Amino acid sequence: MDIFAGPGRRLGVVILVAAGGCSILLPWRATWAQPASVDRSGPAALAPIVVSAQKRDQLLQDVPAAIAVISGDDLQAEGAQGLDALPGMMTGLGFQPMGQSGLMPPVMRGLSANVTSFSSSVALVVDGVPTLRAQGFDDPLLGVEQVEVLKGPQSTLYGRNAEAGVISIQTRKPGNEPYAMVSGNLGNHGRRGLQFDVSTPVSEDSLYIGVAGGVTRQDGFIDNTYRDEELGGQLRRSGRLVLRWTPGVRTDVVLRHTRADYDDDASLWGSPSAPRAEVRSGTDGWNRSRARTLSLDVAHEFESGLRLRAISARNTYKDDLQQDTDFMPADMMHIGRDHDFKGVSQELRLEGTAGEASWLAGLYLDRDTQDLRFAQKTPMALVRTEARQKSRTSALFTHWTVPLGGAWSVTAGGRIEHSSVDFDLPGESGQSRGWTRFSPKLAVHYAWRPQTAFYASVSEGYRAGGFNAFAPAAYRDYDPEKVLAFEMGAKGHAFDERLQYGASLYYMTIRQMQVQQMGLPGQVFMTNAASGRSLGAEFDMSLWLDRGWQLQAGLAFNQSRFRRFQDGTADYGGNRNPFSPQLSGYAGLRYQSAGGWYAQARVQGAGKVYLDAANDYRRAGFGIVNLSAGYQFDTVDATLYVNNVADRTYDAIGFLNGLVTIYSPPREVGLRLTWRM
Repeated sequence: MDIFAGPGRRLGVVILVAAGGCSILLPWRATWAQPASVDRSGPAALAPIVVSAQKRDQLLQDVPAAIAVISGDDLQAEGAQGLDALPGMMTGLGFQPMGQSGLMPPVMRGLSANVTSFSSSVALVVDGVPTLRAQGFDDPLLGVEQVEVLKGPQSTLYGRNAEAGVISIQTRKPGNEPYAMVSGNLGNHGRRGLQFDVSTPVSEDSLYIGVAGGVTRQDGFIDNTYRDEELGGQLRRSGRLVLRWTPGVRTDVVLRHTRADYDDDASLWGSPSAPRAEVRSGTDGWNRSRARTLSLDVAHEFESGLRLRAISARNTYKDDLQQDTDFMPADMMHIGRDHDFKGVSQELRLEGTAGEASWLAGLYLDRDTQDLRFAQKTPMALVRTEARQKSRTSALFTHWTVPLGGAWSVTAGGRIEHSSVDFDLPGESGQSRGWTRFSPKLAVHYAWRPQTAFYASVSEGYRAGGFNAFAPAAYRDYDPEKVLAFEMGAKGHAFDERLQYGASLYYMTIRQMQVQQMGLPGQVFMTNAASGRSLGAEFDMSLWLDRGWQLQAGLAFNQSRFRRFQDGTADYGGNRNPFSPQLSGYAGLRYQSAGGWYAQARVQGAGKVYLDAANDYRRAGFGIVNLSAGYQFDTVDATLYVNNVADRTYDAIGFLNGLVTIYSPPREVGLRLTWRM
């Protein structure tokens, strides 16, 4: 079960069981942005939610996977401008602390990927276009209709680098009804931002246009005493242009262009030996990363009922950064990256029915080029390395949902995928490797009674192999990582649907685990030197109380450990997998008056995480409290908010093998105004 909530226009509650083609959606949401004459004190029944994370439109209760759904209105009300807002609204998802905009390696159910692998354990899919690496793993959340988060291996439908799950984002399509939203906010530390989303028909029932954009600026809080300046300031500009053409009732063509620009100071880094948020740096630092995506999405339904969809895309990401690592006046140590990632992808899929069964089949192709340029300054020298890596993927996949009669149903699917990688390093001969992988999934569901259901599922996932661009020749390549996952659970509702709950247990084994090792100083590379396992439990609930009060809470337990990891003479077997907390959760209490006033308190927390395989360095556990209150007029919402009320610090101390502290953001106090037409 997943519960999502936001202090804005809606509260949604979804209970979903990952099982054989059947799940339960409690089909209601409380709407908090109705006119003042509407009673806001209790839940209101809404139409069932439609999701597309399984690559076809389905009612949420029919999706055979654990999934959380967060509406675009909820994200706007939270003031969310990036994926880092999601862990406070659902369980099972987190991000590695990096301190750099646009670089957010995800952690789901204890699984993650190191940034030096140029891959990810979770796939980010925006309007059908995938991002499969930590570099560029973010989204400005402009004009979002819905975010859907699938937990557990999803390689059957999404292929490599979806071994732990998928974050799927659908943006709003322009249509015949004009739409407009403008939101602005001001806060401390020089916080100011403006976002908008507008759309209108150009020719009714035929041609439409939509434009969304935003700019956000935040001053830094790191005191550079050497230059008498504040570091850590951030500036983000983003936009999306959408053209939609519907030449007939059966055809829908959407052309999208999106972009995101980061113009930040250096990362939120400092020295573990210095006072907090204080450096004496004489080295210039910056993050000037850029993201661009162009996609064409064509959908057509034949008279026979078959539905065809084709998504063609080109995306690029430039990772341009320079970062001091000794934080002293003399330029003795720093790192620099100037990586260019360019990719094109094509997916074709067809869906239909066969008797009572529903099916989907598809073809996926992609080509990716990585031009990698890395610089490392040490007291001895400035070393620059360049490399190029090209990869190609081709895959066939299918997915079936079959009723078995009575209370039973089954879902089965499979994907066969071939990937190959070419690697070139100046002064060395080129190398090539390839892998072919079959990824199956099977789930069974039993609806014991209308209020209670049980399920069990088994699935496989994997993460692609590759080459180490900046490692000795003896450690040049590494193999794919493989995951086998088992899950079972129960879910239901009680007290006239005022209490909704869900519980799940899962166990995953990880083979040929991709782990980071260090050779000589400055040498970092990936190997398959480990195996591991991840087991956990998740529980979520939502409880409607009397007269406008509601409580939401979620708690997740996860234990991810190395079963085997021999790093030279060091034995890390039994150690915790880095960046994986054992406990995490959230709780929110909200009061919504019938007259339009509301107030909400939300707490989000996580246990300690280790930053390295030796478990020597860590980020301490934390709990942060966010408060908000406001009033909802007919078309305008006004919200006062305080994030991290107690100004709690939860720094990652000892990143880069003890060299760096990554600072957590300070308390933010602000005002947000949102107008909707």
